Amino acid sequence: MLGQVISSLRKVMCATVVVGAWLAGSHGALAETRLALVIGESAYRSVTPLPNPANDATQISKLLTDAGFDVTAAADLSQKQINEKVGDFAAKIATRGPDTVALVFYAGHGLQIDGENFLVPVDVDPKREADIPLQAVRLNDILNTLNSVPSRMRIVLLDACRNNPFPAISQTAGRGLAMVDTKSGAPGTFVSFSTSPGSEAEDGDGSDSPYTTALLTAVRTPGIPIEQAFKQVRLAVNKATDGRQTPWDSSSLTEDFSFIAGTGARASAPSMPKIENAKRSVDDWRRLLQGRPVEAAHEMIVEDGSLEAYQAFVGLFAQSKFSTEAHQWILRMQRMLAWNEAVTLNTAASYRAFLAEYPDSDLAATARKLAERMRYKTSLMPAVVASAASAQTANTCTPPASPSLPKKAELSPTNQAPVQATTPQVVVKKVDIVREPDPPVRTVVVPVRPLQPVVMQRAPRPVGVRMGLAGGIGGPVGFVGRRRF
Repeated sequence: MLGQVISSLRKVMCATVVVGAWLAGSHGALAETRLALVIGESAYRSVTPLPNPANDATQISKLLTDAGFDVTAAADLSQKQINEKVGDFAAKIATRGPDTVALVFYAGHGLQIDGENFLVPVDVDPKREADIPLQAVRLNDILNTLNSVPSRMRIVLLDACRNNPFPAISQTAGRGLAMVDTKSGAPGTFVSFSTSPGSEAEDGDGSDSPYTTALLTAVRTPGIPIEQAFKQVRLAVNKATDGRQTPWDSSSLTEDFSFIAGTGARASAPSMPKIENAKRSVDDWRRLLQGRPVEAAHEMIVEDGSLEAYQAFVGLFAQSKFSTEAHQWILRMQRMLAWNEAVTLNTAASYRAFLAEYPDSDLAATARKLAERMRYKTSLMPAVVASAASAQTANTCTPPASPSLPKKAELSPTNQAPVQATTPQVVVKKVDIVREPDPPVRTVVVPVRPLQPVVMQRAPRPVGVRMGLAGGIGGPVGFVGRRRF
């Protein structure tokens, strides 16, 4: 009897140890604080409402809650309310500390104006392009707000690339959203778009958009790294839309992250630094795809999402059913890369270069407008610089008048002949004040310290003494330099 009791106690203790180890492993995998802000914009007032964003936000909120996030959900917000929610969310991150994983999910309309991305609140009613920056919310403002507080990781998911619903600006604004390069900002950021830059996403026929539907499935795999999960999202959306829509992301993450913790040793292991894979060239991809079935090769390039992969595919499978889709993707990506470069440089020359290469694109009107704007700013610069230089010249370039030497006569100790001291001649040179566009010539007077009278002594054979302005026997006459303003 006693032996049975002891045996039962041992089994209970073993089960307790196993459960405790599992809980410890799960707690270790979710050691960081997880915060999420989920926004769904459906009830637009000036255009047709969108049915799916509200559903998308509800489903994503449930997913993130299951994944250990403290979720703040909001729907149908005005511009002021979105800004307030983002500000409160940043304050919440600051209170939780630098080990926080911060996630923002937005579903609704999004636009690009003058190369900038905007999220569209439900209360906007634009009559012209200039109204969007005043009524909408800049994506860069949200990213900068998240970067302003210390956190471990920032994840931004945007189901916001639907068609432009505003007729007043639909013909002048570019399609879809512009590129976002997270590698040019703070490390530890991941941004995902529901489709590739410069293209539009579909709202879908079901209760959720194709992007959210794929996201709800891919990230539930226990232990799957976030970047691998979004490769699956790309492939699933591409298949669901017959190639019309392919999600796109940009990552500067420095460590792996999983929405759902894995099991076993992987769950209890600490998060390891992310190892960057070497970028494959077109030749590398050509060797990798050579000999594979066309469907398998197509899935590989869609998951990878790099320009080099698509270029290799088009070269190898030019006659396949996926060739047109891949070719259009390449052209669109090259155009958006060129546009991103033009906007980054932000000069008249950069916009003219874009127009020379893509004169008939949907971004041509914006490029012409920005080129003219930059040209006008450039034409004003010489006048501004000249005015500033004139003020500086008036204050700093007019030297004080040189004191005159007293006309004093002294007698030589030998013959008492008067020797009149003379005033040294000041050499004046004309100096070019460099300005744009035409450098004028200005006269600069160089102040010279007066020399003391020189006493000439008689000798059997007179010897002449030559003094230079620099103060030395046989020294240089002087030097006047150039100044650039």
